[in-house]
This record gives sequence, structure tokens and C-alpha cells, in this order.
Amino acid sequence: MIQDRTLGSRLFGIVNFTLLAIFSLATVLPFIHVVAGSLTTSAEMAVKKFIIFPTDISFEAYRFVFSTNTIFRSIAVSIGITLIGTAFSMLVTSMMAYGLSRKDLDGRKGLMFMVVFTMLFNGGLIPTFLVVKELHLIDTYAALILPLTISAFNMIILRNFFQNIPEGLEESAKIDGCSDFGILFRIVLPLSMPAIATISLFYAVTYWNTYLNAILYLNDSKMWPIQVLLRQIVVLASGFDYSSSLDGAVPPPDQAVKMAVIVVATLPILAVYPFLQKHFAKGALLGSIKG
Repeated sequence: MIQDRTLGSRLFGIVNFTLLAIFSLATVLPFIHVVAGSLTTSAEMAVKKFIIFPTDISFEAYRFVFSTNTIFRSIAVSIGITLIGTAFSMLVTSMMAYGLSRKDLDGRKGLMFMVVFTMLFNGGLIPTFLVVKELHLIDTYAALILPLTISAFNMIILRNFFQNIPEGLEESAKIDGCSDFGILFRIVLPLSMPAIATISLFYAVTYWNTYLNAILYLNDSKMWPIQVLLRQIVVLASGFDYSSSLDGAVPPPDQAVKMAVIVVATLPILAVYPFLQKHFAKGALLGSIKG
């Protein structure tokens, strides 16, 4: 019986490992194809439909992407919006989540109903634009931050995580004369680092991928974040007339430029994720299944 059970566990481990390996390859291979396609030549791109290992490595697509002088300014804009927006969003979300996690808060159920209501219904694109315009936020970076300051979904996850913290810690802090703000910043937030890291990543990805708001609220191209500029580069690569090129160089293929744009837009977030990975699953699960 023990031998059969051991044999069965081994077979299960082999099957489980095989399936996970297949699923992992299915997830990773498209990204490898994008990176390889961004480094390939136009001749190889025309012959092969799916590239994993390029025969001849070419950086022409990246040279084209970084040929504009404004791309570094756009990267700096996106980094600034991401850092400031994420910090501000986490401050507001943490304060609201902490308040709604307190069972003694008057009107708590009504406030939660209003929060959940916004997840199902919203004013729409045009009313939001009119509000931003009336607040004189057009052509300001605040227009890319304030409309995205708080997410009801993120706030609910953080609120549920706060509810798991033992009430005895807060009661002890109150006996020692600690205020509500002191409890939040000295006790609750330090004990909630998995959830804080998870929600911060959610907000950072949202701010880094800001595209529609930039199109709607920014008329000055010098203020564009990286996502809008990369879209313009793709359009330029698709319709640019290379016949007048003085050096006669072969232009990078349109597909290679698109793939290079994907790599440039995705790489910064991928670089941040490994530092938050150990907190990610724990923070998302604990905040979503308990309430």
C-alpha cells in the first residue's frame, strides 16, 4: 500500500510538472517572440512568422524608436507620474480603507454601498472630461493623476486586509495615547506590507499605462507620457516614406518596430515586479477572501 501510494505520488508529480511546464512555456513564449522579433532583420521577419532565436541580430528597430529626442522626456514624465501617482493613491486608499475597516464607524454600510456602486456604474467619458475641464486641469499632469487617484477594487482589497489585523493591537495603542493617524501609520501599515506592495503594483501599472487620459487631457505633445509617444512612433513607422533617406539604409520592418515598442513599454514594470513578487500572492489572496 505504501509503495502504491509512493508510486502514485510520483506519477502525480511528473504529470503536474509536465502540465505546469507546458503552461509556463505557453505564457513565456509569446514574450520571447516579441523580444526576438524586435531584434530581427526585415528579411528574416518576411520569411519567418514566429521567431524565437533570430539568425541575424539587428538593433535598427530600437534605433528608430529612440531616434526622437523627446522619448527620454516622455520616459521621465511617465516615471514621475507613476511615482507621484502611486504614492498619492496609496495614501488616499489606505486612509479610506482604514476608516471603512473600523466596525464602530457611523454610516459605514452606506459608505461601502457608495463605493461598490461606483464599480458598477460611472459617469462616463464625456461627464468625466467636463469635470476635468471645469477644474482647469487640461494640459496639466494632475489630469493624469487625480481621475485615477482611488480604485474601488483596490480599496476593498486593502480594507479586507486591514480587518484581519487583531483589534487588540489598536486598543493597546489607544491606551498608550496613540491617535487614529498614529495607529494607521505606526501599526496598521507596517503590518500590511504584503497588501501595500500588491496594491502599489496595481496602481503603478495603471499610471505607467496611462494612454487615454493623456490623449484626452494633454494638448501639448511635450507633456506626453511614454505610451502616447510610442503610439506615435508606431504610426510613423507604418507610414513614413523612407525613399528620401540620404544614407540609403534599409528601414526596420513595421512589425519589428511594434515589437520594440512593446518591449520598451513593458520592461520597466517587469523590472519592478521581482521585488514585489514575494508579497504579491499573499497580499491579493488575504485581502480578497476575508471580509
